[in-house]
Amino acid sequence: MKKTFFADVSLLFVAFIWGSTFVLVQNAISFLAPFSFNGIRFFAAAVLLGGWLLLFERKQIRYFNRKMLLSGMLLGVLLFIGYAFQTVGLLYTSSSKAGFITGLSVVMVPMFAIFLLKQRPGINAVVGVFIATAGLYLLTMTDTSKLNIGDGFVFICAIGFALHIIFTGKFSNNYPSLLLTVVQISTVAILSSIFAIGFENWQNAFQPDVVLSEKVLAGLIITSVFATALAFFAQTNFQKFTTPTRVALIFAMEPVFAAVTAFIWAGERLSYSAIIGCILIFSGMVIAELPVKKGVFLGKFKRKHAA
Repeated sequence: MKKTFFADVSLLFVAFIWGSTFVLVQNAISFLAPFSFNGIRFFAAAVLLGGWLLLFERKQIRYFNRKMLLSGMLLGVLLFIGYAFQTVGLLYTSSSKAGFITGLSVVMVPMFAIFLLKQRPGINAVVGVFIATAGLYLLTMTDTSKLNIGDGFVFICAIGFALHIIFTGKFSNNYPSLLLTVVQISTVAILSSIFAIGFENWQNAFQPDVVLSEKVLAGLIITSVFATALAFFAQTNFQKFTTPTRVALIFAMEPVFAAVTAFIWAGERLSYSAIIGCILIFSGMVIAELPVKKGVFLGKFKRKHAA
């Protein structure tokens, strides 16, 4: 119980890091293209974690084998799909719609868990998912325009993130957390760099006036260390102590933290529906965390009819 609680709190902190750095990333990619930014971000994180692995956790290297490599690469591919299709989707759709569709991974995770992991979510988790989804709608879905191709791309992004949560839960029990994290982050770095060379003006990544500018440099340092290296290591390490559905609900707090930090740091105003949405998402997460007393309802039912 203590391990589960500590894992959930740690994952909530990960969601806070991702949400609070959203403004930093937005500012940075206005100067450096997204794939180039992610290529540098994930490469720097891979170097940091790889260096720590070689210096202090070298014993984990003996677990490196073909299956472990393929597992880490699969996680990296799924993570890259999430980032890549979200980026492409934002070229055609609004950020509000993208935020809601990405958040649908909260609904997808328990569905995937049933079919892929044979795990059925508890009643509290199901109720929490529906409440959190309603909150996501109120928080992000201010755009009522018709669906377009960008929404389809973002939907694929949501599938990628949902499957990443599912398979992280599966593989994290089989391999050392740090080693698995290094492989998946390195995979994202390589794929992001390839797409940057193919679709962006990647030469900007080597321009000192761009990379060393205040907003880009701050964004790269903070996201590389906290939002990538530490965050994904924490997810890989702690997800083994909880369920994929609870992880998805906890990560649904990311847009809440993003909205709050945007309000504090960027002066963005929150509408009444957005505030209600934040409350619903938080409520959904709390409800999913409440313990279920097995047999309470059944016991009352039996006593009532026995009388």
